[in-house]
Amino acid sequence: MAEFEATRGMPADSTIVYGIASDVEIMDRWLPQGLSVHDSGPGTLEAGGELIPGSGRHEGLFRASPDQLRVEWGGRDHPGYAGWLQVSDAAGGTSEVTVHISLLDEPDTGARADEVRGLLDRSLDRLADEVSARSSGPG
Repeated sequence: MAEFEATRGMPADSTIVYGIASDVEIMDRWLPQGLSVHDSGPGTLEAGGELIPGSGRHEGLFRASPDQLRVEWGGRDHPGYAGWLQVSDAAGGTSEVTVHISLLDEPDTGARADEVRGLLDRSLDRLADEVSARSSGPG
C-alpha cells in the first residue's frame, strides 16, 4: 500500500481556495492531466481518463465539508483508491492545501511512486494558478 501526500501554499484565503478546490465543475482545470470528473448526483462523481485503470467511466464517492474546508473521495469500483484535500489558513491572507492519496495496489517507491508524486505536485501548482487567476481576475 502506498500513501502519497503533498502540500502547497496558495495565494488566497482558505475559504476562497476551498471554494475552488471543492467545485466539481472546474476540477478538471487543476486535476492531473489524464483525469476528468463530473458530478453524477449527491455524494458521487463520475471519473474517466487514462489515469484510471480499466476502460470507460467509473463512479466515485465524493464528500465536500465546507465547515472543515475538506474534500474526500474514493473509488466505488476501485476500492483501493481514496484521498482527501485539506485547506488551512496561513499568514497574510494566504492558505495551504494538503492532498493525501492512498493507493492500495501501488508501491510506495520506484518509478510509479515518483510519477504519482509528480502528478500531485503539478496538480497543486495548477490549483495555485487557478486560485490566483480566479481571486485576482475580474468578478
